[in-house]
Amino acid sequence: MAVRPLGVSGLSVTPIGLGLAALGRPAYINVSRELGEDRSVAGLERRTHGVLEAAYAAGIRYFDAARSYGRAEQFLASWLASCRPGGVTVGSKWGYRYIGGWQMDADVHEVKEHSLEMLEGQLDESRRWLGRNLDLYQIHSATPESGVLEDRAVLRRLGELRRDGLVIGLSVSGPGQTDAIRQALDLSVDGVAVFQCVQATWNVLEPSAGPALTEAKQAGWGVIVKEALANGRLVSGEESRLLGKLAATHGVGSDAIALAAVLAQPFPDVVLSGATSASQVQSNLAAMSVELTSDDLDVLQTGQQPREAYWDTRSSLSWH
Repeated sequence: MAVRPLGVSGLSVTPIGLGLAALGRPAYINVSRELGEDRSVAGLERRTHGVLEAAYAAGIRYFDAARSYGRAEQFLASWLASCRPGGVTVGSKWGYRYIGGWQMDADVHEVKEHSLEMLEGQLDESRRWLGRNLDLYQIHSATPESGVLEDRAVLRRLGELRRDGLVIGLSVSGPGQTDAIRQALDLSVDGVAVFQCVQATWNVLEPSAGPALTEAKQAGWGVIVKEALANGRLVSGEESRLLGKLAATHGVGSDAIALAAVLAQPFPDVVLSGATSASQVQSNLAAMSVELTSDDLDVLQTGQQPREAYWDTRSSLSWH
């Protein structure tokens, strides 16, 4: 898999990256998640190492974590230390804290806080695990409602981190993704843009952020796409039917069609796989061999849902 730039940030990525949201904790909101019976810390660390090794062997060079992904940073760090892989780029995020206590049925699994204190504390934690491997640090789920994009103390600190050589980005989520991206595009500290990268949800059910992501791309930002499979909804259940015929035509799984639909857009530098097994890595990577026609893309466009309805359904998904 060819390496390419992450915008003008100076970092390099591959068209498909690996996200660790579903691997670093025993429960997650993914309707097609496969983790097996052993969800102990040691068991998930072994599984994470196996998936990382399969991804690296297949050519994936971008790995995405977050402080709230349970022990994802810890598992990634132990794999990096043991395997010492070359040429990888690592991104992580701050702004949520995992509080699930490694329980499947926790009442609350994570809490959101975008304060300066949270940034400083979680940056220290991320650096403790990832050290010099940390290349990209992102606000986790910046929304217009959170107020983080108007917090001058946070923005000044992020500007300092950028001047010190850390690439700074934001992830966005919810029905206000477009507004958050465009607000962030205009932000600067002492005449220097704060952000160099955005990570956003785009899939065939919820493509509304596409125009704003194209603007970010044109501004030189790196663009990372998450939730291409709509938290598993596009490979399991009624909504997967939209991709089924195309998958049969192209001789791949529905997951590969969903990822190929992202890769066919003009804006992404990298789309994240959320694979939880080596076989899922291989199935996802089949997207690289799929060339969707304009007719195929027209078919997929018929699956678009009203933005608010999509996010209402996502917010109702249970942790399991």
